[in-house]
Amino acid sequence: MKSVIYQPPYMNWASGALRGAPLICKTTHLSDLPSVFANDIAWRQSDPRQPVYRVEMFESPSGEGYLYTGVTHLHPGLIGDEYFMTRGHFHARREQGEIYFGLCGEGLLLLQDKQGKARLEQVSTGSVHIIPGFTAHRLINTGNGVLSALAVWPSLAGHDYAALAQGFALRVVEQGGQVQAKEVQNG
Repeated sequence: MKSVIYQPPYMNWASGALRGAPLICKTTHLSDLPSVFANDIAWRQSDPRQPVYRVEMFESPSGEGYLYTGVTHLHPGLIGDEYFMTRGHFHARREQGEIYFGLCGEGLLLLQDKQGKARLEQVSTGSVHIIPGFTAHRLINTGNGVLSALAVWPSLAGHDYAALAQGFALRVVEQGGQVQAKEVQNG
């Protein structure tokens, strides 16, 4: 019997580039992020075509027991004093977790539980982030280069962006050349 060796998809760990399998790619521009940044005037005065982040993921089956694998490439930049960030989300199936692996760049992972308690984790090359179920998450680029992170999550998890229409409990801004976290006062 002749054995067949399967060549799996490939990821360049230094850059996060994916290859060797069909990919799904999506770029999110500033115009796709209304109400995400605190300074709406600065957001409106920015170039709406400015890319903020790109997600590449391997095309794979969806269903119970399947996982998605993708990389987010988050550009550096500011809107007002607030760093570029991903939209952020809870999973539609709240109990589903996710894992992020820092590939390159510098930034933060903003995590928030369903009670609104938020915390930040430093993202850098080699960092590993276990995102438990019932936890919203957002990447924030605080560096000068692209922040890339590999993510693995259950294909049935889904995304719920509407649950965060009022935003996260923390904002990350640059003040005096330093990264600062500011609590948001709602109401």
